[in-house]
Amino acid sequence: MSIAVTPYVRNILLLDGLVSGAAGVVMAAGASLLSPWLALPTNLLFWAGTVLLPWCAALVILARREAISRMVMLDVIGINALWVAASFGIMIAGIVQPSLLGVLFVTAQALTVALFVALQLGVMRRAGAAA
Repeated sequence: MSIAVTPYVRNILLLDGLVSGAAGVVMAAGASLLSPWLALPTNLLFWAGTVLLPWCAALVILARREAISRMVMLDVIGINALWVAASFGIMIAGIVQPSLLGVLFVTAQALTVALFVALQLGVMRRAGAAA
């Protein structure tokens, strides 16, 4: 079963890709500048940003299709949900001890991704109701 990539679905995927790509560029290119301000390890910022770049490309590719499988949409939701969990998890577990600005940065990006999860779950519900 597949989900039609309507303008609404396309916009959600493209916005997710745009935000992911922008965050990826900022974190990867600015890791050494951001690290002291956020009190987050430079390598963490660099590699988290680097991982976001192919993710951005994948979301843009999906947005350009006419339809995507439900499993692919579930994968997108799952990956985004894991990002949110990992973002809060590294702070709660004490893996990192960010500054207040770092906590705000991690929280803001995690809540933004959580919003995409909610929107994408809505797409899945609509697709289920339509079927």
